[in-house]
Amino acid sequence: METQLKTNLLGLDRQSMEAFFAGIGEKAFRASQVLQWIHQNGVDNLDAMTNISKDLRKRLQEVTEIRPPELVLEQASADGTRKWLLRLDSGNCIETVFIPERDRGTLCVSSQVGCALDCSFCSTAQQGFNRNLSAAEIIGQVWVANRALGKDPKGERIITNVVLMGMGEPLLNFDNVVKAMSLMMDDFCYGLSKRRVTLSTAGVVPALDRLREVSDVALAVSLHAPNDALRNELVPLNKKYPIRELLDACKRYVAGKPHSRITFEYVMLDGVNDSPQHARELIKLLQGVPSKINLIPFNPFPGTRYTRSGDAAIMRFRDMLINAGYTTITRKTRGDDIDAACGQLAGKVMDRSKRKIRLMAAEQARAVG
Repeated sequence: METQLKTNLLGLDRQSMEAFFAGIGEKAFRASQVLQWIHQNGVDNLDAMTNISKDLRKRLQEVTEIRPPELVLEQASADGTRKWLLRLDSGNCIETVFIPERDRGTLCVSSQVGCALDCSFCSTAQQGFNRNLSAAEIIGQVWVANRALGKDPKGERIITNVVLMGMGEPLLNFDNVVKAMSLMMDDFCYGLSKRRVTLSTAGVVPALDRLREVSDVALAVSLHAPNDALRNELVPLNKKYPIRELLDACKRYVAGKPHSRITFEYVMLDGVNDSPQHARELIKLLQGVPSKINLIPFNPFPGTRYTRSGDAAIMRFRDMLINAGYTTITRKTRGDDIDAACGQLAGKVMDRSKRKIRLMAAEQARAVG
């Protein structure tokens, strides 16, 4: 006799939860009750839901579960950054990072096991790719971190912002990411405003246009180069969706949204993309695009051929952008002592793409040559 798979309530957004309860003959308001118990109260035990009848709780126990990813390891950095290693059903692991700041607490979540893209400067990319995360596995990272961090002395949640900047390309896992983001913004769940949820993409143009139709979250774009030739090398997706197509999609995304702008992420690589000429190209490139620019000092990882730009080069690059009228911030490196900094997340990936094997072969060939 086959065992019936249980529905994981953790991954159901309001629409899905209401449809679930309608399907078992219950009123729609049950959805709000259950969402609140799971996400606001951090409950994973149906018996704790005291405003739901015992009979309904018994029915739910037969066909549903509340199952977050399994916590394997938690690490704390000297600067207060925290990282969680979470195990999934498949045996793969993902990483989630919390970054505390004076005026906010930002959680960086993953959307895929590994990454299907092959950005040459990113540790995650070198791990290869296994699969997309489910909505329950994406929002489960917020659930685990929220329960671990608790609330501040005023009773407020410590997590104030969520960024989909962890492992994976969010727009290549569109439906599950959108469902998880809706849970982040639901008033009966985490109640984050659309400006406090940020999706970071390398530039999957058709999905970016689709996102504009169904969501209104903040957008960050991993640019990293001011021209197609260099970006083709750093972000191979550029060969399919060149910079001009990407920037046109960015303009469409913010069209009709007063005060909205795109955050462009630009990792600073010594001798690669950090010269004054690159800065001048970037200034010209982003003209007419509502922009904020985040300069990210490169975070090294084993086997990389890149090095971090020097402080003087980063300051010169930043000052040129600021003098041209662009809001520009140099991102402070956080959590690098626990490999939690930007571009360092690796997890534990059973690589279906065989990328790690190809990279090792290429390294061996270079060593022999």
